[in-house]
Amino acid sequence: MSTPKTPKFTLGLIINPVAGLGGSVALKGSDGAATAKIAVHLGAEPKAQDRVATALAVLKGLPIDVITYPCEMGEWAAEQAGFAPQVLGSINSGESTPDDTEQAVKDLTEAGVDLILFAGGDGTARNVCRAASEGTAVLGIPAGVKIHSGVYAVTPKAAGEIVAMLVRGELVTLAPQEVRDIDEVEFRAGRVRARYYGELSVPQEHRYLQHVKNGGKESEALALDDIAAYLVESMEPDTRYIMGSGTTVKAVMDELGLENTLLGVDVVENGELIASDCTALQLNELTKEHACKIVITVIGGQGHILGRGNQQLSPELIKSVGRANLVVIATKTKIAELEGRPLIVDTGDASLDKELSGLIPVITGYRDSVLYRVADI
Repeated sequence: MSTPKTPKFTLGLIINPVAGLGGSVALKGSDGAATAKIAVHLGAEPKAQDRVATALAVLKGLPIDVITYPCEMGEWAAEQAGFAPQVLGSINSGESTPDDTEQAVKDLTEAGVDLILFAGGDGTARNVCRAASEGTAVLGIPAGVKIHSGVYAVTPKAAGEIVAMLVRGELVTLAPQEVRDIDEVEFRAGRVRARYYGELSVPQEHRYLQHVKNGGKESEALALDDIAAYLVESMEPDTRYIMGSGTTVKAVMDELGLENTLLGVDVVENGELIASDCTALQLNELTKEHACKIVITVIGGQGHILGRGNQQLSPELIKSVGRANLVVIATKTKIAELEGRPLIVDTGDASLDKELSGLIPVITGYRDSVLYRVADI
């Protein structure tokens, strides 16, 4: 008597090709065709395909059938990863739209896929949430500028690991996760206004799934003052400090008495502001042949220090500055909120992410630091 064959896992794949375009050129997002065109004009290069390739590389050799959408929305990435995908629907290559994403979700659901794996940011998650049927299992590969939603894996590789666990039949919890997005117009004006758009059913393994971003607490004001005072006191002369985004870094800029791009990246030297809201290209030029340090903070509840909201800090820049010159600042409340989960880097360069892993000092107060682990995920 023959043994029945185990059916293959059917993976639906959707890529938002313009996801993350606005990050490196300081546009704070990529929503809308006009924004994408501006980003390309400023020299931005699409990264979504590379991030999908990282996720799919984990799945090599596993029994998976891929169903996807044409060209840059999934077909090319699946073929490059060694799959022979079934392709549904039609698009105008080079001009795909949010409507295409929503139609892809509907078509893949109708085709009966086991999981929809999509690459994008919070805008893409909104499209998926709008089109997905109740109970449809989805998982996001983080590729956008804004990643506030809880539907994304912490890194592209982690997304692949979660899918691999499902394919191998390992126990993975399926639970609702929030879809949140912010108003990009308000975001570019330095104001964060997030809105809840619904929930999606997401497979989760706690090492690999991103937590919803937490907001700051007014009670941390004194702790921020202490961190800022210590960092300003420690600043070295003739050194260019690349000041990352977020309210914790803003506290340092306030201590210096300098204007700050809350959601952008500024450069300070000898107590003076020398550049504001810089793009990745500008930062690379500003730091050539200069002693430099990068000041970054922890995203509350998530643990990311690189790759979320600060894509202007390119892998090239980070390698040039060096791990020893990364200055991580965070209140102890933010660290405690992680509940032991490690810090996460998601630079888009897997070898660099590995180099950045391990214990790193985090300034948590005035002459007060802790050692905390950066994950290799």
